[in-house]
Amino acid sequence: MGNNNAHDTHAGPANVVETNERYVVTVGRLITGRPGESLADQAVAVDGRRIAWVGDVAALPAEYADWARADYSGYTLLPGLVETHAHFGARPGSAPNVSDPARHVQGWNALHSLHWAQQLASLGVTSAQSLGSKYFTDVALREAINAGLAEGPRIVAAGSMITTTGGHDWKDSGEVDSLDDIRHAVRDHHKAGVDTIKAAATGGFFTPGTAQWKAQFTVEELRTLVDEAHRLGHPVAVHAHGTQGIRRAVEAGVDYIAHGTFISDDGTTRFDPELADQIAEKGIYVDVAAPPSYPPVEGETIAPRALDLYRHGVKIVTGHDIGAVIPPNAYLYGLHQLEASGIPRAEILVAATSRAAAAIGLAGVAGVIAPEYDADLLIVDGNPLDDLNALERRQLIITRGQVFHPVPVEEYHGRKRDGKGHTNNVLEERFARVSRAALQNW
Repeated sequence: MGNNNAHDTHAGPANVVETNERYVVTVGRLITGRPGESLADQAVAVDGRRIAWVGDVAALPAEYADWARADYSGYTLLPGLVETHAHFGARPGSAPNVSDPARHVQGWNALHSLHWAQQLASLGVTSAQSLGSKYFTDVALREAINAGLAEGPRIVAAGSMITTTGGHDWKDSGEVDSLDDIRHAVRDHHKAGVDTIKAAATGGFFTPGTAQWKAQFTVEELRTLVDEAHRLGHPVAVHAHGTQGIRRAVEAGVDYIAHGTFISDDGTTRFDPELADQIAEKGIYVDVAAPPSYPPVEGETIAPRALDLYRHGVKIVTGHDIGAVIPPNAYLYGLHQLEASGIPRAEILVAATSRAAAAIGLAGVAGVIAPEYDADLLIVDGNPLDDLNALERRQLIITRGQVFHPVPVEEYHGRKRDGKGHTNNVLEERFARVSRAALQNW
Protein backbone atom coordinates (compact mmCIF):
# COMPACT_ATOMS: atom_id res chain seq x y z
CA MET A 1 0.00 0.00 0.00
CA GLY A 2 1.24 3.47 -0.77
CA ASN A 3 1.79 6.04 1.96
CA ASN A 4 -1.65 7.54 2.61
CA ASN A 5 -0.07 10.45 4.43
CA ALA A 6 2.71 10.96 1.91
CA HIS A 7 1.78 14.62 1.42
CA ASP A 8 3.00 15.26 4.98
CA THR A 9 6.52 14.33 3.88
CA HIS A 10 6.28 17.06 1.23
CA ALA A 11 4.87 19.68 3.60
CA GLY A 12 6.20 22.54 1.49
CA PRO A 13 4.29 22.00 -1.77
CA ALA A 14 1.29 20.39 -0.10
CA ASN A 15 1.03 23.31 2.30
CA VAL A 16 1.03 25.70 -0.65
CA VAL A 17 -2.07 23.98 -2.00
CA GLU A 18 -3.74 23.83 1.40
CA THR A 19 -3.25 27.48 2.30
CA ASN A 20 -3.93 29.16 -1.06
CA GLU A 21 -7.03 29.34 -3.24
CA ARG A 22 -4.89 30.21 -6.24
CA TYR A 23 -1.80 28.15 -6.92
CA VAL A 24 0.33 26.60 -9.64
CA VAL A 25 1.42 22.95 -9.54
CA THR A 26 4.51 22.05 -11.57
CA VAL A 27 5.17 18.41 -12.41
CA GLY A 28 7.68 16.34 -14.33
CA ARG A 29 4.96 14.37 -16.15
CA LEU A 30 1.31 15.17 -16.87
CA ILE A 31 -1.20 12.56 -17.99
CA THR A 32 -4.21 14.64 -19.03
CA GLY A 33 -6.79 11.83 -19.12
CA ARG A 34 -7.30 12.20 -22.85
CA PRO A 35 -6.11 9.31 -25.02
CA GLY A 36 -2.42 9.57 -25.87
CA GLU A 37 -1.73 12.80 -23.94
CA SER A 38 1.31 12.42 -21.72
CA LEU A 39 3.44 15.55 -21.46
CA ALA A 40 6.74 16.44 -19.76
CA ASP A 41 7.47 19.47 -17.56
CA GLN A 42 3.98 20.88 -17.21
CA ALA A 43 2.31 23.47 -15.03
CA VAL A 44 -1.33 23.56 -13.91
CA ALA A 45 -2.82 26.79 -12.57
CA VAL A 46 -5.74 26.29 -10.18
CA ASP A 47 -8.18 29.07 -9.31
CA GLY A 48 -10.43 27.92 -6.48
CA ARG A 49 -12.08 24.68 -7.57
CA ARG A 50 -11.34 25.11 -11.29
CA ILE A 51 -8.33 24.68 -13.52
CA ALA A 52 -7.40 28.02 -15.08
CA TRP A 53 -4.48 27.10 -17.33
CA VAL A 54 -2.35 24.08 -18.38
CA GLY A 55 0.87 24.13 -20.37
CA ASP A 56 4.65 23.95 -20.45
CA VAL A 57 6.33 25.25 -17.31
CA ALA A 58 8.46 27.57 -19.43
CA ALA A 59 5.32 29.06 -21.02
CA LEU A 60 3.51 29.95 -17.80
CA PRO A 61 1.69 33.25 -18.50
CA ALA A 62 2.70 36.30 -16.51
CA GLU A 63 -0.73 36.54 -14.85
CA TYR A 64 0.03 33.31 -12.94
CA ALA A 65 3.66 34.08 -12.13
CA ASP A 66 2.84 35.53 -8.69
CA TRP A 67 0.54 32.69 -7.66
CA ALA A 68 1.79 30.30 -4.97
CA ARG A 69 3.87 27.50 -6.48
CA ALA A 70 3.77 23.80 -5.49
CA ASP A 71 6.72 22.02 -7.07
CA TYR A 72 6.30 18.29 -7.78
CA SER A 73 8.76 18.25 -10.65
CA GLY A 74 9.90 14.71 -9.82
CA TYR A 75 6.40 13.23 -9.96
CA THR A 76 3.45 12.47 -12.25
CA LEU A 77 0.13 14.30 -12.20
CA LEU A 78 -3.03 12.71 -13.55
CA PRO A 79 -6.76 13.33 -13.10
CA GLY A 80 -8.41 12.00 -9.98
CA LEU A 81 -9.63 8.46 -10.58
CA VAL A 82 -13.29 7.54 -11.04
CA GLU A 83 -15.36 4.62 -9.71
CA THR A 84 -18.48 4.17 -11.83
CA HIS A 85 -20.23 1.40 -9.87
CA ALA A 86 -20.27 1.60 -6.09
CA HIS A 87 -22.83 0.64 -3.44
CA PHE A 88 -22.45 2.79 -0.36
CA GLY A 89 -23.86 1.61 2.94
CA ALA A 90 -23.50 -0.93 5.72
CA ARG A 91 -22.71 -4.52 4.84
CA PRO A 92 -25.29 -7.22 5.62
CA GLY A 93 -25.03 -8.26 9.25
CA SER A 94 -23.38 -5.02 10.32
CA ALA A 95 -25.30 -3.18 13.04
CA PRO A 96 -24.67 -0.78 15.91
CA ASN A 97 -23.98 -2.44 19.25
CA VAL A 98 -27.19 -1.40 21.00
CA SER A 99 -30.18 -3.32 22.33
CA ASP A 100 -32.48 -2.16 19.50
CA PRO A 101 -30.29 -1.70 16.39
CA ALA A 102 -33.33 -1.46 14.09
CA ARG A 103 -33.90 2.10 15.32
CA HIS A 104 -30.54 3.17 13.97
CA VAL A 105 -30.44 1.44 10.59
CA GLN A 106 -30.60 4.58 8.48
CA GLY A 107 -28.04 6.53 10.50
CA TRP A 108 -25.72 3.53 10.60
CA ASN A 109 -26.06 3.14 6.85
CA ALA A 110 -25.25 6.82 6.27
CA LEU A 111 -22.11 6.70 8.41
CA HIS A 112 -20.92 3.54 6.66
CA SER A 113 -21.52 5.27 3.33
CA LEU A 114 -19.27 8.15 4.32
CA HIS A 115 -16.58 5.77 5.56
CA TRP A 116 -16.53 3.83 2.30
CA ALA A 117 -16.53 7.00 0.22
CA GLN A 118 -13.53 8.28 2.17
CA GLN A 119 -11.75 4.96 1.66
CA LEU A 120 -12.13 5.39 -2.09
CA ALA A 121 -10.97 8.99 -1.96
CA SER A 122 -7.89 7.92 -0.01
CA LEU A 123 -6.90 5.81 -3.03
CA GLY A 124 -7.14 8.83 -5.33
CA VAL A 125 -10.76 8.30 -6.42
CA THR A 126 -12.22 11.81 -6.64
CA SER A 127 -15.58 10.90 -8.23
CA ALA A 128 -17.80 7.89 -7.53
CA GLN A 129 -21.16 6.84 -8.91
CA SER A 130 -23.51 5.09 -6.53
CA LEU A 131 -25.65 2.52 -8.33
CA GLY A 132 -27.89 1.35 -5.52
CA SER A 133 -28.26 2.91 -2.09
CA LYS A 134 -30.96 2.32 0.54
CA TYR A 135 -32.93 5.28 1.85
CA PHE A 136 -31.40 7.54 -0.84
CA THR A 137 -28.41 7.73 1.48
CA ASP A 138 -26.14 8.49 -1.48
CA VAL A 139 -28.08 11.69 -2.16
CA ALA A 140 -27.55 12.82 1.44
CA LEU A 141 -23.89 11.80 1.21
CA ARG A 142 -23.47 13.88 -1.95
CA GLU A 143 -25.03 16.90 -0.32
CA ALA A 144 -22.97 16.58 2.87
CA ILE A 145 -19.72 16.46 0.90
CA ASN A 146 -20.82 19.30 -1.39
CA ALA A 147 -21.69 21.41 1.66
CA GLY A 148 -18.28 20.81 3.22
CA LEU A 149 -19.67 18.86 6.17
CA ALA A 150 -17.25 16.04 5.37
CA GLU A 151 -14.35 15.36 3.03
CA GLY A 152 -14.90 12.88 0.26
CA PRO A 153 -15.16 12.29 -3.48
CA ARG A 154 -17.77 13.87 -5.72
CA ILE A 155 -20.83 11.59 -5.53
CA VAL A 156 -23.16 10.79 -8.43
CA ALA A 157 -26.26 9.30 -6.80
CA ALA A 158 -28.86 6.84 -8.10
CA GLY A 159 -30.73 6.13 -4.88
CA SER A 160 -32.49 2.78 -4.70
CA MET A 161 -32.57 0.55 -7.78
CA ILE A 162 -35.85 0.18 -9.68
CA THR A 163 -36.83 -3.48 -10.00
CA THR A 164 -39.86 -5.69 -10.52
CA THR A 165 -41.91 -7.04 -7.63
CA GLY A 166 -39.78 -9.82 -6.17
CA GLY A 167 -37.02 -8.87 -8.63
CA HIS A 168 -33.33 -8.44 -8.00
CA ASP A 169 -32.61 -6.49 -4.79
CA TRP A 170 -36.32 -5.97 -4.10
CA LYS A 171 -35.71 -5.55 -0.36
CA ASP A 172 -33.67 -2.39 -0.92
CA SER A 173 -35.30 -1.13 -4.11
CA GLY A 174 -38.45 0.32 -5.62
CA GLU A 175 -40.75 -2.38 -7.06
CA VAL A 176 -42.76 -1.70 -10.23
CA ASP A 177 -45.18 -3.76 -12.31
CA SER A 178 -46.64 -1.51 -15.00
CA LEU A 179 -45.73 1.33 -17.31
CA ASP A 180 -47.40 3.78 -14.94
CA ASP A 181 -45.47 2.27 -12.00
CA ILE A 182 -42.25 2.79 -13.94
CA ARG A 183 -43.02 6.41 -14.76
CA HIS A 184 -43.96 7.10 -11.16
CA ALA A 185 -40.78 5.46 -9.84
CA VAL A 186 -38.58 7.53 -12.14
CA ARG A 187 -40.41 10.72 -11.18
CA ASP A 188 -40.15 9.85 -7.49
CA HIS A 189 -36.40 9.28 -7.82
CA HIS A 190 -36.13 12.62 -9.61
CA LYS A 191 -38.05 14.24 -6.74
CA ALA A 192 -35.64 12.61 -4.27
CA GLY A 193 -32.70 14.32 -6.00
CA VAL A 194 -30.91 11.52 -7.81
CA ASP A 195 -28.47 12.09 -10.65
CA THR A 196 -28.84 8.70 -12.37
CA ILE A 197 -31.68 6.21 -12.73
CA LYS A 198 -30.65 2.59 -12.06
CA ALA A 199 -32.83 -0.41 -12.96
CA ALA A 200 -32.40 -4.16 -12.67
CA ALA A 201 -32.74 -5.42 -16.23
CA THR A 202 -32.08 -9.02 -15.14
CA GLY A 203 -32.15 -11.14 -12.02
CA GLY A 204 -29.23 -11.03 -9.64
CA PHE A 205 -26.95 -13.38 -7.77
CA PHE A 206 -27.79 -12.13 -4.29
CA THR A 207 -31.58 -12.29 -4.58
CA PRO A 208 -33.23 -15.71 -4.11
CA GLY A 209 -35.94 -16.48 -6.61
CA THR A 210 -34.45 -14.50 -9.48
CA ALA A 211 -32.58 -15.92 -12.45
CA GLN A 212 -29.53 -13.98 -13.53
CA TRP A 213 -29.93 -15.12 -17.13
CA LYS A 214 -33.56 -13.94 -17.46
CA ALA A 215 -34.73 -10.42 -18.30
CA GLN A 216 -37.00 -8.72 -15.74
CA PHE A 217 -38.43 -6.04 -18.04
CA THR A 218 -39.78 -6.04 -21.58
CA VAL A 219 -38.25 -3.72 -24.16
CA GLU A 220 -41.35 -1.52 -23.92
CA GLU A 221 -40.99 -1.25 -20.15
CA LEU A 222 -37.30 -0.38 -20.35
CA ARG A 223 -37.93 2.12 -23.12
CA THR A 224 -40.61 3.79 -20.97
CA LEU A 225 -38.10 4.04 -18.13
CA VAL A 226 -35.41 5.43 -20.43
CA ASP A 227 -37.74 7.96 -22.07
CA GLU A 228 -39.00 9.25 -18.72
CA ALA A 229 -35.51 9.44 -17.22
CA HIS A 230 -34.12 11.25 -20.25
CA ARG A 231 -37.08 13.65 -20.23
CA LEU A 232 -36.08 14.60 -16.70
CA GLY A 233 -32.40 14.87 -17.58
CA HIS A 234 -31.11 11.65 -16.05
CA PRO A 235 -28.97 8.96 -17.71
CA VAL A 236 -30.01 5.34 -17.23
CA ALA A 237 -27.82 2.56 -15.91
CA VAL A 238 -28.95 -1.05 -15.78
CA HIS A 239 -27.84 -4.10 -13.87
CA ALA A 240 -27.61 -6.81 -16.55
CA HIS A 241 -26.09 -10.28 -16.29
CA GLY A 242 -28.15 -12.22 -18.81
CA THR A 243 -27.72 -11.81 -22.55
CA GLN A 244 -31.48 -11.49 -22.98
CA GLY A 245 -31.62 -8.55 -20.58
CA ILE A 246 -28.54 -6.93 -22.10
CA ARG A 247 -30.10 -7.13 -25.55
CA ARG A 248 -33.35 -5.57 -24.37
CA ALA A 249 -31.48 -2.78 -22.58
CA VAL A 250 -29.51 -1.97 -25.72
CA GLU A 251 -32.69 -1.87 -27.78
CA ALA A 252 -34.34 0.39 -25.21
CA GLY A 253 -31.49 2.92 -25.41
CA VAL A 254 -29.88 2.76 -21.97
CA ASP A 255 -26.69 4.72 -21.33
CA TYR A 256 -24.75 2.35 -19.08
CA ILE A 257 -24.61 -1.41 -18.52
CA ALA A 258 -23.31 -2.79 -15.24
CA HIS A 259 -21.72 -6.26 -15.38
CA GLY A 260 -22.28 -7.30 -19.00
CA THR A 261 -21.87 -10.93 -17.98
CA PHE A 262 -23.48 -12.56 -21.06
CA ILE A 263 -25.23 -15.45 -19.31
CA SER A 264 -27.28 -17.50 -21.76
CA ASP A 265 -30.70 -19.04 -21.13
CA ASP A 266 -29.11 -22.34 -20.09
CA GLY A 267 -27.10 -20.60 -17.36
CA THR A 268 -23.77 -20.82 -19.14
CA THR A 269 -21.57 -17.84 -20.01
CA ARG A 270 -21.23 -17.19 -23.76
CA PHE A 271 -19.97 -13.91 -25.18
CA ASP A 272 -22.16 -12.53 -27.99
CA PRO A 273 -19.94 -10.63 -30.48
CA GLU A 274 -22.86 -9.23 -32.50
CA LEU A 275 -24.46 -7.82 -29.38
CA ALA A 276 -21.11 -6.36 -28.34
CA ASP A 277 -20.92 -4.62 -31.71
CA GLN A 278 -24.36 -3.10 -31.11
CA ILE A 279 -23.26 -1.85 -27.68
CA ALA A 280 -20.19 -0.24 -29.25
CA GLU A 281 -22.19 1.29 -32.11
CA LYS A 282 -24.63 2.91 -29.67
CA GLY A 283 -21.83 4.22 -27.47
CA ILE A 284 -23.10 2.54 -24.31
CA TYR A 285 -20.65 2.45 -21.41
CA VAL A 286 -20.01 -0.91 -19.77
CA ASP A 287 -18.36 -1.87 -16.52
CA VAL A 288 -17.09 -5.43 -16.42
CA ALA A 289 -17.53 -6.26 -12.74
CA ALA A 290 -18.79 -9.72 -13.54
CA PRO A 291 -18.96 -12.97 -11.56
CA PRO A 292 -16.85 -15.95 -12.57
CA SER A 293 -17.86 -17.67 -15.80
CA TYR A 294 -19.88 -20.87 -15.78
CA PRO A 295 -18.48 -23.41 -16.49
CA PRO A 296 -15.44 -22.11 -14.56
CA VAL A 297 -12.46 -20.75 -16.48
CA GLU A 298 -9.03 -21.31 -14.97
CA GLY A 299 -7.09 -18.12 -14.25
CA GLU A 300 -10.01 -15.81 -15.02
CA THR A 301 -9.87 -12.24 -13.66
CA ILE A 302 -12.70 -10.33 -11.99
CA ALA A 303 -13.28 -8.70 -15.40
CA PRO A 304 -13.98 -11.83 -17.49
CA ARG A 305 -15.39 -10.12 -20.59
CA ALA A 306 -13.08 -7.10 -20.57
CA LEU A 307 -10.81 -8.10 -23.43
CA ASP A 308 -13.65 -9.33 -25.65
CA LEU A 309 -15.57 -6.10 -25.18
CA TYR A 310 -12.45 -3.99 -25.71
CA ARG A 311 -11.68 -5.77 -28.97
CA HIS A 312 -15.19 -4.96 -30.18
CA GLY A 313 -14.76 -1.26 -29.43
CA VAL A 314 -17.03 -1.12 -26.37
CA LYS A 315 -16.41 1.82 -24.02
CA ILE A 316 -15.20 -0.01 -20.91
CA VAL A 317 -15.11 1.94 -17.64
CA THR A 318 -13.80 1.28 -14.16
CA GLY A 319 -16.82 0.11 -12.23
CA HIS A 320 -16.08 -2.64 -9.71
CA ASP A 321 -19.35 -3.21 -7.81
CA ILE A 322 -17.59 -1.69 -4.82
CA GLY A 323 -19.41 -2.56 -1.61
CA ALA A 324 -21.39 -5.44 -3.11
CA VAL A 325 -18.63 -7.74 -4.37
CA ILE A 326 -15.28 -6.17 -3.50
CA PRO A 327 -14.51 -3.60 -0.78
CA PRO A 328 -13.45 0.01 -1.43
CA ASN A 329 -9.79 -0.77 -0.76
CA ALA A 330 -9.83 -3.12 -3.78
CA TYR A 331 -10.23 -0.34 -6.37
CA LEU A 332 -6.60 -0.41 -7.54
CA TYR A 333 -6.69 -4.20 -7.53
CA GLY A 334 -9.49 -3.87 -10.07
CA LEU A 335 -7.24 -1.83 -12.36
CA HIS A 336 -4.55 -4.49 -12.13
CA GLN A 337 -7.17 -7.10 -13.01
CA LEU A 338 -8.03 -5.18 -16.18
CA GLU A 339 -4.36 -5.25 -17.13
CA ALA A 340 -4.21 -8.97 -16.37
CA SER A 341 -7.18 -9.38 -18.72
CA GLY A 342 -5.10 -7.98 -21.56
CA ILE A 343 -6.28 -4.36 -21.60
CA PRO A 344 -3.41 -1.94 -22.44
CA ARG A 345 -2.26 0.23 -19.56
CA ALA A 346 -2.97 3.50 -21.39
CA GLU A 347 -6.51 2.29 -22.10
CA ILE A 348 -7.05 1.48 -18.42
CA LEU A 349 -6.05 4.98 -17.37
CA VAL A 350 -8.51 6.50 -19.88
CA ALA A 351 -11.19 4.10 -18.62
CA ALA A 352 -10.47 5.29 -15.07
CA THR A 353 -10.47 9.02 -15.82
CA SER A 354 -12.00 10.83 -18.81
CA ARG A 355 -14.18 7.99 -20.09
CA ALA A 356 -15.37 7.03 -16.61
CA ALA A 357 -16.25 10.65 -15.88
CA ALA A 358 -18.23 10.89 -19.12
CA ALA A 359 -20.01 7.62 -18.26
CA ILE A 360 -21.40 9.10 -15.04
CA GLY A 361 -22.47 12.42 -16.50
CA LEU A 362 -19.34 14.43 -15.69
CA ALA A 363 -18.01 15.11 -19.19
CA GLY A 364 -16.51 18.59 -19.19
CA VAL A 365 -16.37 18.59 -15.39
CA ALA A 366 -14.00 15.84 -14.27
CA GLY A 367 -11.63 13.20 -15.60
CA VAL A 368 -9.45 15.55 -17.67
CA ILE A 369 -6.78 18.06 -16.69
CA ALA A 370 -7.66 21.05 -18.85
CA PRO A 371 -8.90 24.62 -18.40
CA GLU A 372 -12.46 24.96 -17.03
CA TYR A 373 -12.47 21.43 -15.57
CA ASP A 374 -12.69 20.96 -11.83
CA ALA A 375 -9.29 20.57 -10.19
CA ASP A 376 -9.44 16.86 -9.33
CA LEU A 377 -5.77 15.99 -9.23
CA LEU A 378 -3.69 12.99 -8.20
CA ILE A 379 0.10 13.24 -7.86
CA VAL A 380 2.05 9.98 -7.69
CA ASP A 381 5.64 8.84 -7.53
CA GLY A 382 6.44 7.18 -10.86
CA ASN A 383 4.64 6.93 -14.18
CA PRO A 384 1.50 4.73 -14.18
CA LEU A 385 1.86 4.39 -17.96
CA ASP A 386 4.98 2.38 -17.20
CA ASP A 387 3.67 0.60 -14.09
CA LEU A 388 0.23 0.82 -12.49
CA ASN A 389 1.90 0.33 -9.11
CA ALA A 390 2.80 4.03 -9.29
CA LEU A 391 -0.82 4.69 -8.29
CA GLU A 392 -0.01 3.15 -4.90
CA ARG A 393 2.61 5.84 -4.24
CA ARG A 394 0.30 8.80 -3.78
CA GLN A 395 1.88 12.12 -2.88
CA LEU A 396 -1.14 14.44 -3.02
CA ILE A 397 -4.89 14.10 -3.64
CA ILE A 398 -6.90 17.19 -4.59
CA THR A 399 -10.68 17.18 -4.93
CA ARG A 400 -12.24 20.25 -6.54
CA GLY A 401 -9.19 22.32 -5.71
CA GLN A 402 -8.91 21.25 -2.07
CA VAL A 403 -6.42 18.88 -0.45
CA PHE A 404 -8.07 15.63 0.60
CA HIS A 405 -6.70 14.17 3.83
CA PRO A 406 -6.54 10.37 3.45
CA VAL A 407 -7.90 7.99 6.05
CA PRO A 408 -6.17 4.69 6.88
CA VAL A 409 -6.86 2.03 4.23
CA GLU A 410 -6.04 -1.65 4.66
CA GLU A 411 -4.02 -3.31 1.94
CA TYR A 412 -6.11 -5.53 -0.34
CA HIS A 413 -4.42 -8.79 -1.23
CA GLY A 414 -6.72 -9.86 -4.04
CA ARG A 415 -8.63 -13.00 -4.71
CA LYS A 416 -6.79 -16.16 -3.76
CA ARG A 417 -8.12 -19.69 -4.09
CA ASP A 418 -7.51 -22.65 -1.85
CA GLY A 419 -7.23 -26.27 -2.97
CA LYS A 420 -11.04 -26.56 -3.15
CA GLY A 421 -11.40 -23.54 -5.44
CA HIS A 422 -12.81 -21.23 -2.75
CA THR A 423 -11.64 -17.61 -2.51
CA ASN A 424 -10.51 -15.57 0.48
CA ASN A 425 -13.01 -12.85 -0.40
CA VAL A 426 -16.32 -13.51 1.35
CA LEU A 427 -18.39 -11.42 -1.05
CA GLU A 428 -16.81 -12.85 -4.20
CA GLU A 429 -17.19 -16.40 -2.88
CA ARG A 430 -20.83 -15.75 -2.05
CA PHE A 431 -21.29 -14.49 -5.62
CA ALA A 432 -19.99 -17.75 -7.06
CA ARG A 433 -21.84 -19.96 -4.57
CA VAL A 434 -25.22 -18.30 -5.16
CA SER A 435 -24.66 -18.58 -8.92
CA ARG A 436 -24.11 -22.32 -8.72
CA ALA A 437 -27.11 -22.84 -6.41
CA ALA A 438 -29.43 -20.80 -8.63
CA LEU A 439 -28.47 -22.80 -11.70
CA GLN A 440 -29.07 -26.12 -9.91
CA ASN A 441 -32.44 -25.09 -8.50
CA TRP A 442 -33.91 -23.35 -11.52
